[in-house]
This record gives sequence, structure tokens and C-alpha cells, in this order.
Amino acid sequence: MDVENRNGFQVGRADTSDWTALTKIDPVAAAGDNARRDSIRRWCEHGVVLMAQGASGPLGYSVLEYNFFEQGFVTMLVVAPGARRRGVGANLLTAIEAACTTAKLFTSTNVSNHPMQHLLQRVGWRPVGLLHGLDEGDPELFYLCPSTRLRDAAGTGG
Repeated sequence: MDVENRNGFQVGRADTSDWTALTKIDPVAAAGDNARRDSIRRWCEHGVVLMAQGASGPLGYSVLEYNFFEQGFVTMLVVAPGARRRGVGANLLTAIEAACTTAKLFTSTNVSNHPMQHLLQRVGWRPVGLLHGLDEGDPELFYLCPSTRLRDAAGTGG
């Protein structure tokens, strides 16, 4: 599934062995959050991570799971601080859309996460809900991918 784009990086499924490199580009894991490190390792072991990689190594990663009402859900999308504003996030979302096996694909982000909101809106995802109570004082915004961009758009599965 490796796809190289015009920006000179590839997006493909991460291997189990990639988890340590991903912890170095994830600001939360790199700051010493062991729970995030454990999650990255588990996600890689379960084969649910798509990774953007350039000549210098990983540039970002995204996690696609199906535990949100049995629909696709982008659990995590991280772009290395030095690789931002280069199309990494948009390309990861495109790869997730292509990999999704359900009729619907969701994600969420905190109200305070303006860069993620701008990315989602720029690539055409639409806001579909707001949830209070997960992070005190910072509600969670939910987004839905346009169904026409999913391979299951015809409703053949999920």
C-alpha cells in the first residue's frame, strides 16, 4: 500500500518494529508519556497504523480503528513538528480513506486543536457533533468524511 506523493514521502502500513521511531516524532510520547508509547506499540502490533515516511524517517502516522459504533474512526493523527504544513496530514487522511472498510469514517479533535480542525475542513470533512466532558473545559468536535471518498461508498459492507 506504499504510495509516494509529489512531496517526496511515502505513506504505507507501519510494521511492528516501527513503533519506537514513531514515539520519537509524537510530541506526547517523546515527552515521556508511557501510556502514549504503549498505545503506539499496541497499534503497530495490531496493524492499524499508517505511516508517512521520507528519506530522513517517519514524518507522521495515523491510526484507523473500527470501535466507534462499528464504523471507521481515525483514533490518532500525528505529524512530526518539523514536517508540518507539507501535506503529510492530508496524505495520511487520504490513505485512511482508501483503507477504510466501512460506509462511514469519523474522527474527533479538541476544540482547542485549531490545526487539526483546519486540516479536516480543508480536505472536506464536515463537523457532525460536539461532546462535553472528555477533557474538562475543552469539548471534543466530531467530524465525518464525505462518503463519496470511501471505497465502501456504495454500501457493500459495514
